[in-house]
Amino acid sequence: MPKPTKGPRLGGGPAHERLLLANLAAQLFVHKSIKTTETKAKRLRPLAERLVTFGKRGDLHARRRVLSVLRNKEATHVLFAEIAPLVAEREGGYTRITKVGNRKGDNAPMAVIELVLEPVAPKVKKAAAKPAKAEKAAPAEEVVEEVVETPAAEAEVVEEAPVADETAADAAAEEKAE
Repeated sequence: MPKPTKGPRLGGGPAHERLLLANLAAQLFVHKSIKTTETKAKRLRPLAERLVTFGKRGDLHARRRVLSVLRNKEATHVLFAEIAPLVAEREGGYTRITKVGNRKGDNAPMAVIELVLEPVAPKVKKAAAKPAKAEKAAPAEEVVEEVVETPAAEAEVVEEAPVADETAADAAAEEKAE
């Protein structure tokens, strides 16, 4: 757990806060999404992110560290067996908090915290992307015109799609010459 927060704790003392956050994290891993107050969701996020990072490591020491925080074998198993493979390519941002309005009884601001399990698109490095753009821009696009003879011996000019390949342009030029 990170450095304890200054000021009031969630629901009492620091020990109670640790237990409360551990229970919230366990339920988040089991159900993939939970509805709680905004304050609890914001306090849960760093803990859940760190535990998912341990889950991605997947070794015995990481499993024991997660189990010491969660104290729930089912949630630990779900984290290591189901969640970690789904977020293996993701470099962070494993949770999402969405505000959903106020609770009816005490008007407390509520939020849904959920795991982000969608696959992530691989990033393209900027240094590698620039030469690729230069190569694509090098061959100039040409419009190839083709002469088609009709039975009435009239010539028509037909436009085709732009050709970016030089080999396709050469082949079209050969057909035009014949």
